[in-house]
Formats: sequence, structure tokens, C-alpha cells
Amino acid sequence: MSLNAAKKKHFRTIGHNLNPVVVVADKGLTQGVVEETLRALNDHELIKVKFAIGDRDIRQQLISEMISATNSDLIQTIGKVALIFKAADKPDPALSNLLRVRG
Repeated sequence: MSLNAAKKKHFRTIGHNLNPVVVVADKGLTQGVVEETLRALNDHELIKVKFAIGDRDIRQQLISEMISATNSDLIQTIGKVALIFKAADKPDPALSNLLRVRG
């Protein structure tokens, strides 16, 4: 999904107050991490993922792999935290970070 600049800016504004819900550490991008990320994206649509990896190149590679594995969009990276988005098929207004902000 291709997001325009205005939509990304809106998502960055919403994401500013979010805390990371998934952490990728030394073991890298395991199947369990991918599944948990998909679950979180399905529930919340817009999430932060913390990459607790010291090496910047490896961290960027893992972010790219995460985006590819989850078929999501990278909105922003700041340091070790990536803000990613994937539209839910049936968003839950009580869980979606996008719908809760509006209401």
C-alpha cells in the first residue's frame, strides 16, 4: 500500500504518543516475533517496534525484513524504534490506534 505524505504525517502524529508493543532483540526476527507483530498490527493497525540491536546496518536490515514479512508500511524510524502501519480487515474501534484517536 502506498501512503501519501499527508497520511504519513498524520500517522507520525498519532504514533508520537505510542509505546513499543514488540521488541526485536539478539535472536533477530524469529517466527514468534513476526506472528506477534502481525497480531499487534491486526489489533492496533499502527504500532511501534523497538529493535534492541546495537549495529545500525543490522537494525536497518531487520526493519526491512519486518516490513516485508508483515506486508506493512514503514512510517518512520527514530533511533531503535520503527513506526509501522498495516490496515486491518475489520478494525476494532476499541483497539485500533487510528480509530481511538478520532473518537
